[in-house]
Amino acid sequence: MAEAERIIGMPDTPDDGGERTAAAGAPAGSGAGAQEAPARQRTGRGRRIAVLFVVAAFAYALDLISKMLVVAKLEHHAPIEVVGDLLELHAIRNPGAAFGFGAAFTIIFTLIAAAVIVVIIRLARKLYSFPWAVALGLLLGGALGNLTDRIFRAPGIFEGEVVDFIAPKGFAVFNLADSAIVCGGILIVLLSFRGLDPDGTVHKD
Repeated sequence: MAEAERIIGMPDTPDDGGERTAAAGAPAGSGAGAQEAPARQRTGRGRRIAVLFVVAAFAYALDLISKMLVVAKLEHHAPIEVVGDLLELHAIRNPGAAFGFGAAFTIIFTLIAAAVIVVIIRLARKLYSFPWAVALGLLLGGALGNLTDRIFRAPGIFEGEVVDFIAPKGFAVFNLADSAIVCGGILIVLLSFRGLDPDGTVHKD
């Protein structure tokens, strides 16, 4: 986890605000302005941490509620057509990773999900970018959603099968947690192409 933080490379005391351009050699402030800067930095960081956890809680709640409804109303019933045969709601239990991959490695995927959650929480204390807060929140909420299934559903702790139910034609069945993880991952890729780091620094070539 410390290695993950080092790779991302977020400094402890960036400027307040969502984005900033990396600069070196700036003189240190003095007086009241210098005293107010750390307070502004803490406020900016606190807001972005709040965004991260609000997004994570929203994604987690949607996933949890949807799975409860699917188990109660759809499991052991015929699939429901949403858009003809192009999109159905079809409840299955998935022992593997997202989209049904790696069914033989349930425990490994459980440990990976738990590690991702811990890393995101540790990185949150150095988060100053609003878009990164949203992206990491989606990852955190999705990971928590599927990890809940791994822990509490049959056949046992850390071996539980994930409830999947969104079934596009010709594609794997997935759930809202998987969708949150994918959306968070895509957003992270886009932010990386923009040169925006989690600490709010923008790298301009």
